[in-house]
Amino acid sequence: MSEKQILSVDDIRRAITRIAHEVAERNEGVRSVVLVGIRRRGVPLAQRIATALADFEGERVPVGTLDITLYRDDLGLRGPAPVVRSTSIPLDITGRTVVLVDDVLYTGRTVRAALDALADLGRPARIQLAVLIDRGHRELPIRADFVGKNVPTASDERIETRLSEVDGSDDGVFIVRE
Repeated sequence: MSEKQILSVDDIRRAITRIAHEVAERNEGVRSVVLVGIRRRGVPLAQRIATALADFEGERVPVGTLDITLYRDDLGLRGPAPVVRSTSIPLDITGRTVVLVDDVLYTGRTVRAALDALADLGRPARIQLAVLIDRGHRELPIRADFVGKNVPTASDERIETRLSEVDGSDDGVFIVRE
């Protein structure tokens, strides 16, 4: 197994700052925006984007957590007892702009599950997608509105995101080849 680092701590920080600026620009501010992180690594990324938005917009953006476990189309393939964690969104999303946040966009199936989960929680005015890495290989017609970095990958490669809040190690994004 080999791994190659493609984003450092500073690269991730810059990507998050850029995504935050793009979110504020596209939505003409952040008044109606709520960030919703997809568990696991989407949550700390959403919190970091919210912090960046507060720094330059002067407004705290609400951040929610979305568990998509029961909405996955591969639930039966993941073992006998899926671990379901809580979904926590601090306000009604109806009529608001929801920015879904995840670390890696690959086939689009995770985002599809997140869209289904959000539909059970309300009817947002619009849903946008922010990802740290877009690696291609889509199986569904889904694209990100905000991308930290596009990384073309081979199908035998994996993207591994490490965030201090989840992994207890320094931040980094790596291409891993088996």
